Amino acid sequence: MTARRLVLGSTSRYRAELLHRLGLEFELRAPGTPEDELPGEAPAMRAMRLAIAKATAAAAGLPDALVIGSDQVAELDGALLEKPGSAARAHAQLSASSGHSVHFHTALCLLDTRDGRVRTHLDLTQVHFRQLDSAEIARYIEREQPLDCAGSFKCEGLGISLFERIDNSDPTALIGLPMIALAQLLRDAGLSVP
Repeated sequence: MTARRLVLGSTSRYRAELLHRLGLEFELRAPGTPEDELPGEAPAMRAMRLAIAKATAAAAGLPDALVIGSDQVAELDGALLEKPGSAARAHAQLSASSGHSVHFHTALCLLDTRDGRVRTHLDLTQVHFRQLDSAEIARYIEREQPLDCAGSFKCEGLGISLFERIDNSDPTALIGLPMIALAQLLRDAGLSVP
C-alpha cells in the first residue's frame, strides 16, 4: 500500500508529541480556525465542530492526504474553562475546580481528502480534583506554568498531584489527542498502525 500523506491540523506541541508515538511521518499545518463559542452550544458539540473545522481548514489544497483535527473543551458545572493565559486566571480556575469534577470533551476528526470522508470520535474524561489550598495552587502554577492548557494544569506533569482520580477510557485524550481512537481511525482509513 502506498504511503498516504498524514497531516496534523494543529499548532499544539502536545498533540504533535502524542502523534509522534505512532512512529508515522506527518506534517503540521496551522488550521487558523476561529475558536468562538456559539450561543447555547453544548461543550461536546463545540469540541466536535472545532475538530472538524480544523481538519477541513488544514486539508485545503491537499488532494491525497489524511488530515487530523482535534479540539478539547473543558467544562466545570456547565461553564467553559478556557486556556487561562495568565497566572491570575489559572489560579482562579484551579480554585474553582478544587473539590469538584471537571469534564473534558476531546473531539477527533480524520478527514480523507481522496473522497471527503470524515471519521470522528468524541472522548469524555472526568477529572476529580482534591481540595486545594491557595498556597499549593500558587506553587503549582509557578513550577509548571500551565497557562496554555484548558483547565490550568498538565496531567502529564506535576498537575497529576492535583487530582483524586481521573475517569476515562483513553489517558491521552486528556492531553488533547485520543490516541487509541486515532489509531483505529487511521487503520479504518487503510494505514498500518502499528
